[in-house]
Amino acid sequence: MANLKELKGRIVGIKKTRQITAAMKLVAGAKLKRATDQANAAKPYEDKLTEALMRIAEGAGSEVSHPLLQPREKVSKILIFAMTADRGLCGAFNNGLMRQVMYFVAEKQKEGIEVDIVPYGTKAINFMKGRQIPFLEGVPGHTKMDKMELVRGLSTRALSAFDEHGYDAVYLVANKFVNTLVQIPRFTQIVPISVPERDDASEAADYSYEPAPAELLGKLLPLYLRTQLLQAFLQTAAGELAARMTAMENATRNADDIIDTLTLQYNRARQAAITTEITEIVSGAEALA
Repeated sequence: MANLKELKGRIVGIKKTRQITAAMKLVAGAKLKRATDQANAAKPYEDKLTEALMRIAEGAGSEVSHPLLQPREKVSKILIFAMTADRGLCGAFNNGLMRQVMYFVAEKQKEGIEVDIVPYGTKAINFMKGRQIPFLEGVPGHTKMDKMELVRGLSTRALSAFDEHGYDAVYLVANKFVNTLVQIPRFTQIVPISVPERDDASEAADYSYEPAPAELLGKLLPLYLRTQLLQAFLQTAAGELAARMTAMENATRNADDIIDTLTLQYNRARQAAITTEITEIVSGAEALA
């Protein structure tokens, strides 16, 4: 009977866990649409800004001499902003990204490059602390902060690191939201800025600019940087919810399987106990006869 009580207790406990995971899946799914809508709504603006920046860069030609576009001759020190979520229960969304960051850091250190890390997100900070890896002051709780305030702070910090603190390059590592099942860690060099080249450069002659292209470029580059950072925050938010929804769906399914297995074991044990009791009753009756 003790075994039956133990099995029944486990079944009850797992059913309660299943209720929690099922509820978390529903909550994440409800929030996911709004998060993906925000990320998708910002994408056309980013695309148009990138297109305008490419066209203006072509128009500026040899006049381009903005400090944000000039790579250092030798890269000896870099800064990495590693962006994770603040909460767990979302599969490998957080630790998977941080492991990629560690691989990247190890490769750079083999090349003799000094690397500093700024973790954005409670999980990134805990990952670094748990492994006693030194890092610069991180930013916990960013998922609850105003996105534009975060973007301005991170942009200022990145530009200051490049201009004033001796870093030769600044990288941002964040999960790119591909779809509900796939989020990929993406490494982006955000400073110095690399302006993509257009496939059709012939259109550059069709535009005239006031003020001059070089001056316009100086105004647009910081805006382009902030747009990239905003998209990273939005994609991190959407990716976290998608990963949590998938993880909780898997957890709920696993709970169902465990409940079925334990229920079968419980029924078998209960039947065995009943059979034993019947056998004992019959044997006792025969002994009295």
